[in-house]
Amino acid sequence: MTKNNSRRDFLKSTALSAGGLLLGFNWFGQEASAATVVEGIASEAGNTAFNAFLSIQTDGIVTIFSPNPEIGQGIKTAFPIIVAEELDVDWANVKVVQAPLDTKKFERQVAGGSGSIPHSWQRLRKAGATARQMLVEAAAKRWGVSASECSTEKSFVIHTASGKKLGYGELATEAAKLTPPTDVKLKDKKDFKLIGSTVKGVDNQALLTGKPLFGLDFYREGMKFAMIQRPPAFGMKLKSFDASAAKASASGIEVVSFKDKVAIVGKSTWEVKKARDLVKIEWEKAANLESSDDHNRIFKELLDGKAEVRRKDGDVETAFKDAAKIVEAEYQCPFLPHNPMEPMNFFAHVREDGVELVGPTQTPQNAQNQTAKLLNIPAEKVTVELTKMGGGFGRRLGTDYVLEAAELSSIIKAPVKVMWTREDDMGGGSYRPAVRYRFRAALDKQGNMIGYTLRGAGLNAGNSTRQDNFPAGAVSNLLIDSAEHKSPITTGPWRAPITNFLAFAEQSFLDEVATAAGKDAVQFRLELLEKAKTAPTGEIKYNIDRMKAVIELAAEKSGWGKKKKGVSLGFSVYFSHASYVAQVAEVVMKKGKPVLQKIYAAVDCGIVVNQSGARNQVMGGIVDGIGHAMYGNLTFKDGTPDQKNFNAFRLIKMNEIPAIEVSFVNNGIDPTGLGEPALPPTGGSVANAIFKATGKRLRNQPFIEEDQKLFESVS
Repeated sequence: MTKNNSRRDFLKSTALSAGGLLLGFNWFGQEASAATVVEGIASEAGNTAFNAFLSIQTDGIVTIFSPNPEIGQGIKTAFPIIVAEELDVDWANVKVVQAPLDTKKFERQVAGGSGSIPHSWQRLRKAGATARQMLVEAAAKRWGVSASECSTEKSFVIHTASGKKLGYGELATEAAKLTPPTDVKLKDKKDFKLIGSTVKGVDNQALLTGKPLFGLDFYREGMKFAMIQRPPAFGMKLKSFDASAAKASASGIEVVSFKDKVAIVGKSTWEVKKARDLVKIEWEKAANLESSDDHNRIFKELLDGKAEVRRKDGDVETAFKDAAKIVEAEYQCPFLPHNPMEPMNFFAHVREDGVELVGPTQTPQNAQNQTAKLLNIPAEKVTVELTKMGGGFGRRLGTDYVLEAAELSSIIKAPVKVMWTREDDMGGGSYRPAVRYRFRAALDKQGNMIGYTLRGAGLNAGNSTRQDNFPAGAVSNLLIDSAEHKSPITTGPWRAPITNFLAFAEQSFLDEVATAAGKDAVQFRLELLEKAKTAPTGEIKYNIDRMKAVIELAAEKSGWGKKKKGVSLGFSVYFSHASYVAQVAEVVMKKGKPVLQKIYAAVDCGIVVNQSGARNQVMGGIVDGIGHAMYGNLTFKDGTPDQKNFNAFRLIKMNEIPAIEVSFVNNGIDPTGLGEPALPPTGGSVANAIFKATGKRLRNQPFIEEDQKLFESVS
């Protein structure tokens, strides 16, 4: 892979050598703007700063300059699908090019929060529709007819009355001379042909044939390779080091230190790794060295002590005083590493005239700004080129590994690629926070929930609750608060932050309450939603009808309420990232042990752009949810993680993945998030099904360690 991030290089790569239409469109405004074609190279009209570009070449090829990072969520395919739909272009004629960071042309170049499609949906549609209208006007002008008499289909403008048609490539140069419309008509959603179909990923062929797409693939002639030795425990710092043996191991080995780290630099990955093993380092204590046993004590103190009130409705104290029955439970989850397939890595070249950054990041603008701050230079002097990412799940929202490369390059005065090993990755922090939740529910004599309390206790979790999520608004008397312990163990966003475990805890507890009330689990939730709709308490921040729809669809698809011989069903539903997912898990008993057989998922994410990509997101989220609820655990001894590689960290195995049936709610609303919402409800559906099958309540993750005897033959 080589650097190719200039505007001129992009235009050349799209073969705009014989004239054609280059439509620059503002992805965040309401209209597109034209560009002028001059000697085969398009330049922006006037001094307008566009955010992205759609080009139509004279051979009919349409190129989309895709700005958002591709992390496996399929955005590099979904964005052009939306444009191509409104453009009425033949998908076979679409080419996609990854954009570098450009803060003048783009906004929100981020892979995170499941927000890329919701943010750009209307803007992408208008970009395609504007280009289509300009092509129609060019054709109508050539034929001497009204544009209203013309239609488009699969890269052609058609005049039905005369039977004439022209390809987009034939019209591109003429269309470029027209003034773009400021108001365009978008397709009626019922007329979508490409949106909602199944489309292969645009990078599939390159991935299958091993083309260099990822950060680890990037190579620049003359660059150096580096690995960094970081403190072995959270709460330690560098005291001294002896690099004599490392430097003697190969010619050209450099060893430098910065920010309590020791960097080993050389000509190849292997010689650098060998040299790093030879560096003798002495560390010293800088803060408390926490162990998992300490965390159990800390959790108890947080749950029993003071907390910050996040939401309070009604008179909670009286509700519990008058309750006919009280249900109480605690749930706990451990720290978890992100474990992306591709460990952290980044290339940096700090020069006198600026800084070049290349690699996998979910937040390129943050990488730019933080690098500029580190080196005390203007942000515009830092360029960021994006590579495809081999996973991230929130880990690559951080910039620590980017800054390591930038700072090291500034020290050694050379281009360098910093690479993390798997051990570095698992021991390097930015984990999912460890959290414990305490729930209480008050029931009246009819089994109605009249009181509800939740306290979240987190280690570097911030607000470990989502105080406005269901069942808030459906309970007359409710108190939700949280407490936090500041730990030296670093944490960060992990797929579906906070809700990845909170959903399991909430949905499992609601099952406990339903059982105590003598009510069906699905019906119990529907009754709560009805109360939220007809007699809400406080503000409702979730869509009751959308949540009800996925509940009913999941129940229907799974045959909830219909007895299946030997099959136990568990239910869960959750709202996150503006989408709704309900799940039903099927568990069967084999040789006296529970085995997860199937999961039914009902999903409301609005319009599905790409069936293939959407199903992959839902199924991947479910597998992720099962694996970490059942098996994932990261423990600590004196600030050091006990699990440093996959030989000690349990992952889900292929034969443990159940059948997954995905159904989408077709409500026609604009798309909402999908990269994360399928994960949160998974743990709850599985745990609730296991309870139905065995009578055993699982309140702590990973399940396999809470009750090893229950699962010993399964694993």
